[in-house]
Amino acid sequence: MKLLSWNVNGVRAALGKGLLDWMGASKADVICLQEVKALPGDVQGVAWPQGYEMHWNAAEKKGYSGTALFTRKKPLSVTRGIGSPAHDAEGRAVTAEFDDCYIIGVYTPNAQPELVRLGFRQEFDRALLAYARKLEKKKPVVFCGDLNVAHEEIDLARPKENVGNPGFSDEERANFRDFLAAGFLDTFREFEKGPGHYSWWTYRAGARAKNVGWRIDYCMASAALKPRLKRAWIESSVMGSDHCPVGLELK
Repeated sequence: MKLLSWNVNGVRAALGKGLLDWMGASKADVICLQEVKALPGDVQGVAWPQGYEMHWNAAEKKGYSGTALFTRKKPLSVTRGIGSPAHDAEGRAVTAEFDDCYIIGVYTPNAQPELVRLGFRQEFDRALLAYARKLEKKKPVVFCGDLNVAHEEIDLARPKENVGNPGFSDEERANFRDFLAAGFLDTFREFEKGPGHYSWWTYRAGARAKNVGWRIDYCMASAALKPRLKRAWIESSVMGSDHCPVGLELK
């Protein structure tokens, strides 16, 4: 199974920047998109690559947040949200159940400048972990997407300058460690231990060209899936958003 995840920072904008070509060439079994900023009706008439079912979870607020999941294989079930009403109103997760696992596409809230939304974001982290662990009682879980946190100093180009900032606060990093403590694997780090690998770059000051970035997009997997991990990667050459896609392949 090949899985790809991408925060497209507006699906309508991404459609004009090669999204369909990327999807078609990917040959992925499942594609999770975040920050789609659109309702399904906003993209009617789009010639999505053949062979995919599309499952959309739009935010109640128009033009904000939202997730979508595309799959070649028909899921056993699809769930929108994680059972947390305040967060579910923002369309932040969609889950597809398959024979051997669940796949959750996730868009974690940004803590915002001055950490004004940190509490809301921490509540989401806790709700997501509880939801994933509940599903895990039935079968293994993969949750992937923009988790809006750089876990360790190695996960951003300028850690010292960003201590305490949104995405690199002690609280957010501690919440990420809770996922690891619960047994979920940061699959990229199962294959790559080195620095310089990022999935988001600010549009300012030519940051992407200089690779001054953050690794805040992840494919997390239940420990039970470790024997099936084949590869995990970051598609840093793919343009069209301030994020790039991340991928996971299971045997």
